[in-house]
Amino acid sequence: MSKHPANTLSLVADIGGTNTRVALADGTVLLPETVRKYANRHFPGLESVLRKYISEEGDVDCKGACVAVAGPVRDGVGTMTNLDWTIDSDTLRRAAHAEHVAILNDLQAQGYAIGHVNDDKIRRVIEGPEAASNAVRLVVGVGTGFNAAPVFDTGKGSFVPPSEAGHANLPIRNERELRLCQFVETAHGFPAVEDVLSGRGLERVYLFLGNEVGDTREKSAAEIMEAVSAGNDPRADEAAHLFIKVLGTVAGNLSLIQLPFGGVYLIGGVARAMTPYFDRFGFKEAFRDKGRFAGFMKNFSVSVIEDDYAALTGCASHLHHLFP
Repeated sequence: MSKHPANTLSLVADIGGTNTRVALADGTVLLPETVRKYANRHFPGLESVLRKYISEEGDVDCKGACVAVAGPVRDGVGTMTNLDWTIDSDTLRRAAHAEHVAILNDLQAQGYAIGHVNDDKIRRVIEGPEAASNAVRLVVGVGTGFNAAPVFDTGKGSFVPPSEAGHANLPIRNERELRLCQFVETAHGFPAVEDVLSGRGLERVYLFLGNEVGDTREKSAAEIMEAVSAGNDPRADEAAHLFIKVLGTVAGNLSLIQLPFGGVYLIGGVARAMTPYFDRFGFKEAFRDKGRFAGFMKNFSVSVIEDDYAALTGCASHLHHLFP
């Protein structure tokens, strides 16, 4: 017998390249005690993950299911960027035994979470003026990859369009950033934002700075951040400084494109790891460094989402507004 009421709760999942997290939600409210994490390498596809989860939750009978995938979604089909899984509506409906299903890009899911994340999980890093409740917001994901998308209030719930902003060109403001672009281009054929503003991007920045002085030592992103915290590697400090300056520039550019008077929201593990160093390495200055529009940039607040379950909450919110 199921330990949950039938046809009442929704199943939500956040599918990353390494792990999949699954939970239940009651309307827009995530049930934290139901969150489970599965290593993808142990499963041939999403269907087997969800079947295991449903079994472990007492064969819960869900009324709907929504999943966020780390990759593009087109015509209801999600393709993983770093995992050989393809997720479509029929597979999801069959696996979850749910009447209503939805598939989102993971950044879209994070966007749909805005407005449903507890205040104690939101850290303001740049203040801005009070905004109207229906003002456009901007969600910027910095983690394994990079992406950004606006969050529109339609009056009937939020709308977050799909995006692949991480594959746009890196901005160039000075000679060093030009050399960084050329360094990335030599290795990867195209200098994309994600090649710098991501976990592996931080590693490339560190290697680039070493290459500039003939020192090709490498470090992982975690080792770089540990060194910044310990203060025992000047190159790690320089890498974090350059990373944060580029992040500020890119976030500022995106803000001028989308005009998010409702605020900019940074998400992702790398964004959270960098947050304690924003003041030290000039994030606000880089964000607002737009020449004659520098004053205008004060219209935009910037916050960091510190909720590991935001994508799950976003899936729940999206599904609830589609099928209340």
